[in-house]
Amino acid sequence: MRLTFFLLLILGAVKLRAQDSLQTNIPVHDPVIIREGGVYYVFATGRGIAVWSSKNMQTWKKERPVFSTPPEWAVKAVPGFKGHIWAPDISHYDGLYHLYYSISTFGKNRSAIGLATNQTLDPASPGYHWTDHGPVVESIPGRDEWNAIDPNLIIDGQQQPWLAFGSFWNGIKMVKLAPDARHIAQPQTWFTLASVPRTRPGSDSTAGNGAIEAPFIFKKFDYFYLFASYDYCCRGEKSTYKMRVGRSKTLTGPYLDRDGKPMTQGGGTLLLEGNADWHGVGHNAVYTFDGVDYLIFHGYDAKDKGRSRLRVEQLDWQDAWPVLHLK
Repeated sequence: MRLTFFLLLILGAVKLRAQDSLQTNIPVHDPVIIREGGVYYVFATGRGIAVWSSKNMQTWKKERPVFSTPPEWAVKAVPGFKGHIWAPDISHYDGLYHLYYSISTFGKNRSAIGLATNQTLDPASPGYHWTDHGPVVESIPGRDEWNAIDPNLIIDGQQQPWLAFGSFWNGIKMVKLAPDARHIAQPQTWFTLASVPRTRPGSDSTAGNGAIEAPFIFKKFDYFYLFASYDYCCRGEKSTYKMRVGRSKTLTGPYLDRDGKPMTQGGGTLLLEGNADWHGVGHNAVYTFDGVDYLIFHGYDAKDKGRSRLRVEQLDWQDAWPVLHLK
């Protein structure tokens, strides 16, 4: 009888731990999402890249991080990097899941974007294994007036891969990739997509105050839509993060806001900003599931001391511009 009771206690504790691993409004930063086999996977900033899974985009289970130890190349490439990986980007391209990720230290542009691929996102699958391909794009102080973080892969109408990325300095960049999406195409082809005037420039290695980052490009109707985050993240209750958007008939721009102002000149139509409930909102991505468009982003929760939380909202459209109808 005692043994049976003890076993029941153990089983009960295991069940409670399993239930505790399922959460709503999960604590994430810089989230992206994808679906495989009826399961949604969120990848986010964190040690080794944070991963969560869900069958309904409401209740989430914490999964193992992508990397159990920091990539060796990254530790050597970026002084001060210790395994906290920023702003991943997930997509399915050429038969593999492509996960781009950012290696940096706060406010510096000695940064790099790496790439890992996998056949599946299901950790229980025999084919589950992340293969790291090392750096794709690197920025170096004194050489580059841009920052190699916040990647976003986009495929054009000719199945040509491009990578948008960047923050602060002189803005959001785009570069053409080789067909395998693992290297910059040669000869190199670069564009500036958006920027904010810097009234107080930093040094060659610090950001100054041109607060723009986190590009995400989404194709809809006859346009490419460039979403970006403006002002300041990562300050909890003092965060001023907000999302703006522009659109272009061509992938490489120019991207204009509703008033026709180029995003390279500080333009960008406001999509969402903080309020009394959320101190700041940003670093968004856009996806379509079952014919419905969703905006996924993080916000600094005013009811939880400004901690960063996941938000998923349905994205609607009026006059070919994205709008949110929040409850």
